[in-house]
Amino acid sequence: MAVDAGTPYFFGDIGFWSERTEVHKAAYQGQVSHLQSLIQSGASVNIVAVDSITPLHEAAIRGQTQCVRLLLDAGAQVDARNVDGSTPLCEACSAGSSECVQLLLEYGAMVNPALTSRTTSPLHEACLGGNADCVKLMIAKGASLEAYDLYNGTPLHVACSTQNLECVKVILNAGAKVNAVRLHETALHHAAKANNVEMIELLVEFGANIYAKDKHERKPVDYTKPETPAALCLRLYESQGFKPEVQK
Repeated sequence: MAVDAGTPYFFGDIGFWSERTEVHKAAYQGQVSHLQSLIQSGASVNIVAVDSITPLHEAAIRGQTQCVRLLLDAGAQVDARNVDGSTPLCEACSAGSSECVQLLLEYGAMVNPALTSRTTSPLHEACLGGNADCVKLMIAKGASLEAYDLYNGTPLHVACSTQNLECVKVILNAGAKVNAVRLHETALHHAAKANNVEMIELLVEFGANIYAKDKHERKPVDYTKPETPAALCLRLYESQGFKPEVQK
């Protein structure tokens, strides 16, 4: 069976560069039988496209568990990085596919890969994906709760900014620092901007500082509109002389 591998022009460590191949397409579309045939015909499971995306990345981002397993069994590199530095585990977390996440972890995927200026951690991606089960899996395997991304802050910042309440609960219960800052902005700032009272109350329950100021010298309440539920909630805490507990 002929494999449409494109015209290679650079030989790398894990295969040659090309446009998307039939292997990429089969993995992305979940065509298990076709992918198996391609592999049996000698197609490389580690072939990379011009953006360094491997077939395993493609299968993971679509939550194609059977294809992920097939590729891994055929020798796919579990921690291959694309041009942005993302691994297949990052993609699976972003997709919210707990089955793929579990499978990649079973095959030894790195839970805390080194971060660069262009990458986020798998736990960040799980929070962006909004799947609390993926977040639980990552934390259970030792994911860093305080992994810091220049653009997003910590995983707690991400969960709050995307208003994934269940993810916020999981992260806080796991011991994340509720007053961690990104440019002096806390998770409570995000909750206030979103006018999310339930999230505000949860964060305060875990010791969030309602008086924390960001780089613009603004407290969380300063980002709320008058008479909105979030504003009334935060003003009530202030009127009661609320003092956050010091988190160890």
